[in-house]
Amino acid sequence: MNDRDVYEQNRRSFNALISNGGRKSGEAAALFYYLNRTGFNGLCRFNSSGKFNVPFGRYATINYARDFTSFRTVTRRWTFLCEDFEKVSLLPDDFVYADPPYDVEFTRYAKEDFTWADQERLANWLCRHPGPVVLSNQATDRIVSLYENLGYKLAFLKAPRRISCTGDRTPVREILALRNL
Repeated sequence: MNDRDVYEQNRRSFNALISNGGRKSGEAAALFYYLNRTGFNGLCRFNSSGKFNVPFGRYATINYARDFTSFRTVTRRWTFLCEDFEKVSLLPDDFVYADPPYDVEFTRYAKEDFTWADQERLANWLCRHPGPVVLSNQATDRIVSLYENLGYKLAFLKAPRRISCTGDRTPVREILALRNL
């Protein structure tokens, strides 16, 4: 049963853990999985205080995975990081897929905003990587111009919206910016 009160209690517990140094605990991981599957449209968003603030999702049924052992083989050599992209050490042949926030007015999915300067910084940082790069974003005029001017190969597609505060699910024009492929 999907219950708003249970969701909100688990969100409070998760926020208490991340505020009190327990963000790397197994309990925090389990709560994050629950919140991500149960919250509105699978959204991941934190407010300016660093608190998870996704509202309750109204679902008739939710399929939760109970056994994650099959992922061990696939992810055993992976490294998961949560830091500024420029701090990530890349090997020359690493494949990079980047999915920064859309170039729209609302870009605050974490404590810090992702500004236009960050969009440009990311595009230039990826441009210096000798390995294969794929980046996706909404195809606004300035995103298209940014990646065209840096020599990326561009592909355009219509992508369905899954998250919208207005309920608008009209497909939007997206861009795939490609390098070294």
